[in-house]
Amino acid sequence: MTLGNLRDLYQQVILDRYKNPRNRGQTNPIHRQQRGHNPSCGDTIELTVELDETGDRIADVKFEGEGCAISMASVDLMADALRGKAIDEALEMVQRFQNMMKGEAEFPKEQRKLNVMQGVAQFPVRIKCANLCWHTLKAALEATGTDANSFVSNEAES
Repeated sequence: MTLGNLRDLYQQVILDRYKNPRNRGQTNPIHRQQRGHNPSCGDTIELTVELDETGDRIADVKFEGEGCAISMASVDLMADALRGKAIDEALEMVQRFQNMMKGEAEFPKEQRKLNVMQGVAQFPVRIKCANLCWHTLKAALEATGTDANSFVSNEAES
C-alpha cells in the first residue's frame, strides 16, 4: 500500500469513527468510571468499564464526551480492542499505544485496527488527543475504592 493510500485510510477511519461511533454510552453495570480532559484543546471523555464476573477481564467499555475527530476515533477504536482483554493485557496495550505515538511500536495483527492511529504521530500537537482515552483507561483500571470515580488531566503528558 502506498503512503498516499495509507494516509487516505487513516483519514477515512478517523472520520468514520468520529461521525459513527460504535461505543458511545455507558456500560451497565459500571465497575470503573473515569473522566479525562485535555485542556490544550478541550477534549473531554467520560469512560465507563464493565468487568467480567471475576473482575479480571474487561467485558465492555463505553464513552461519552466531546472532542476532536482524533480523540473520539481513538476512544472508539480503543473500546473495540479492549473487550475480553485481561486487565494486565489492557495496561500493556496502553503502553504499546503510547510507544506507537513515539514511532517505537505498533499493534500485532489481531489488533491492527489500532495501527491506523499511527498517522497521528506525524502531528505532534495532536498526540495528546489520541492518548487522552488511553491515559483515562489506565487511571480507571488502576483505581480502587473511592479513586474509581476520579479525574485525569492530559495536560503534561503526550
